[in-house]
Amino acid sequence: MFWFYDPTYILLLPAILLAMYAQFKVQSTFNRYSNVRNRYGYRAYEVARKLLNDAGLYDVSIEMIPGNLTDHYDPRSRVLRLSQAVYSSDSIAAIGVAAHETGHAIQHANGYIPLKLRNAIVPVANIGTTISWPLLLMGFLFGYTQLIDIGIILFSAVVLFQIITLPVELNASNRAIRLLESGGLFMRDELYPARQVLNAAALTYVAAAFASIMNLIRLIILRDRRD
Repeated sequence: MFWFYDPTYILLLPAILLAMYAQFKVQSTFNRYSNVRNRYGYRAYEVARKLLNDAGLYDVSIEMIPGNLTDHYDPRSRVLRLSQAVYSSDSIAAIGVAAHETGHAIQHANGYIPLKLRNAIVPVANIGTTISWPLLLMGFLFGYTQLIDIGIILFSAVVLFQIITLPVELNASNRAIRLLESGGLFMRDELYPARQVLNAAALTYVAAAFASIMNLIRLIILRDRRD
């Protein structure tokens, strides 16, 4: 009943549709503005370096990494990593992504509270991601309610991580737009497409959080049915 037909699967349908739309939106928006060059001719890594320097973060290095949209800031090693599609590109989309990751570096330097909270629960969330579903599977298959409860508790940490991620990502995007505008790196009419790229990326985090919440609700319903 848990793994085959189950009416509670209907709870996941909106989340699946939103995730599909978010993935389509981010890819199509990024591809669209990847072909639009910024008129000042800056490359993404140059913009990131200037924004970091302006914030006094001279010790944060920038690296190019393989992959597509694998860009991220690593707070442990204080390295901003830009994907091959972004690093040397002078497109509005690439610069928007680079500015967003720079926003995370500035959050880290300024002690942004939601980022601290997210980093603090990363170990627990990783454990929850790895262990929660095997525990839930065994619990439902063999009728071990205690295993189900432990699995739900661990999965709740994953949900909490996804929820806390939302303000972190939205704040980084807002910082990116402000930095590009105040730093004179974009003309005013280039800010709108950059914002479109960042909004599309933010939607993927909304979709992930929504999917996690609906999964948690479904698990709680299934657990209560066993009682």
